[in-house]
Parts: sequence; structure tokens; C-alpha cells
Amino acid sequence: MREFPFELALCAHLEATEEWVVGRQIGGGVRAPGNRILDVVCVEPGPGMDARAALTPEAIPDAAVESDASVGRARDPVEAFDCSPEHARRVADRAVEIGFFERALGGGVRQVARYPDDWFGRLVGVENKPDLDAPGDLLTQLRKDASLAVVDKAVLATESYVTGAHLNRLPDPVGVWRFDPVTGDREVVREPEPLPASEGGVEVLDEHPLRTDVAPVSADEKARRRRRMAERAYGKGWRTYEFPACARAEVAAREGADGLPFCEWKGGVVNPAECGPSCPGHEDADPPDVDLDAARDGRTPWVADPEGRARRQSGLDRFC
Repeated sequence: MREFPFELALCAHLEATEEWVVGRQIGGGVRAPGNRILDVVCVEPGPGMDARAALTPEAIPDAAVESDASVGRARDPVEAFDCSPEHARRVADRAVEIGFFERALGGGVRQVARYPDDWFGRLVGVENKPDLDAPGDLLTQLRKDASLAVVDKAVLATESYVTGAHLNRLPDPVGVWRFDPVTGDREVVREPEPLPASEGGVEVLDEHPLRTDVAPVSADEKARRRRRMAERAYGKGWRTYEFPACARAEVAAREGADGLPFCEWKGGVVNPAECGPSCPGHEDADPPDVDLDAARDGRTPWVADPEGRARRQSGLDRFC
């Protein structure tokens, strides 16, 4: 199976079987966030999850969380943020838009409720590689995860039969799941070992034949990145696609998790980004009628409409 359908099937399975918030394609680097994109990030709820869910269904900008704009007295964004005035105003506007800030008379902003620092617990990072005979950069990616340890546990998910030789090539702390995307069966081949996520780490930036470029990362820097990753996974989720405008496109479910893009002509879950007139089975039609937020709401700790606020319109931020 190709990686995209495999990834969606695994996300649906985790949503159906775990009490986690599941997000796809989350930046996991600290000094260079785009240097490592985690296929799946699973967020374990913490004691403050209900308080976080009551704030907004969107990802809260890190600058807004770290600003001096508190629940009490309203502050001018330029004074409350440690950044340029232009960026401060943009972040404040976004925080107001998603409901984390409210605007006071005079243009100042304040939090509508206190941000719960304990809303998430452990983070589990999953690298998907259905076919271990075509590993690509798999070992480099997993070495980055083990060295930086920005997640609490790192896991390789595959459809392949896993041999002892495969396990010996992987970093020792990395766990292995063998997952069948059709049946939903998940076998734990090797349990992941806890990573030192609360300590400093070493970020692998680049690898060359005769050297490896690295950067030390402090515990505080990792803590900030972990919060950003958790926020991103919370706001983004894993249904980060639009359905194709094709008569063959259908809405499918796996293990009760709805909202997967299924192609009747290909007979399986597909990547909508690859659909279009160039496909031999394409037939022009309106996209299927599907509410991806409704498919997610109620299945995880994520809440689409906290305290009965009006439903937001899905926008381009879903794909950022």
C-alpha cells in the first residue's frame, strides 16, 4: 500500500482505539522545525484537556500563549508581545479571531480564559513506512527523533513483516508496530522506550558522508516546541485534505472513524491531491458532501463547538 492511504488508515485506527488527539504532518525540529516532519503526532490528554478544549478548536499561536496579555487587564499587543509591532498585531488579530483573545475598548487584548499549561501529557511520534523494502530516509529520520527526543515515544509503523535484521538497524528506543490498514489489526512488534523529552537534546540538522551537523537544544526550547506540536495537532487533526470533484469519490470510514477519501474506481482510499482530469477514471462532479469537523468531533478530546459558539468555516489554515 502507498504511504498516504496507509497513514490515513492508521490515523483512523488510533482515533478509534486510543484516547488521543491525532494530527498529521507536524514539524518536529526545534532549531529548524521543517528539518523533521513527523508523519503522525499523538497527543495524550493531560489534566487540563477540558479547559483547553473549552477555549477554541483552533491551534493557538505560541506567541499569544507566551505574551503578557493575561485574563486581567487588557494590553496593547505591541507592548504585550516580544516581537515586531507588525507581527504582534497579526498574532493578536488571529488570537481574537479564534476566540483565545478578546478585544477591549481602546484596542487592547486579553485572554478570555487562562491557558492550561497541563492540557497535554505525552507525545507519541509515528513514522509510517508501509514497505520496509523501500526505506528511503527512514533510518536518518528515526535517528533524528531518538537524538532530539522532542516526543516522549517514537514508533515505526509498517505493513511489512519485520525481521530481526530490521530491528537491529533501528535506534534502540524506537518501537515498531505492524499494522494492517484493511483489517485494522495492530501488532506491537517492539515496545517503544521512553525518550528524555524533559531534558536537553541534540538536533541532527544535516548528514554528510564525513560529518553530521548537529545543534544542542535546551530543555526549555524543547518544551516550547512540544507545546507548539501539541497545539498544531489539536487544531489541525489528520483530515487535512479536500475531497476531489469527481463522481467516483466517496466518503469512507475505518473502524467507525469517518471522513476518509475513497475512490470507487480505484477501489481504495486515495490521496485527493493526486486526483483530477489526468486520472483515467475521473468523472467531473461536485465533491462529496462531507463535514470533516463533524467527523472528528466527539471521537477524541477535541471539541468543535466549545460552549456552543458558532461553527467556524474551514479555511486555508487547515493546510498550513
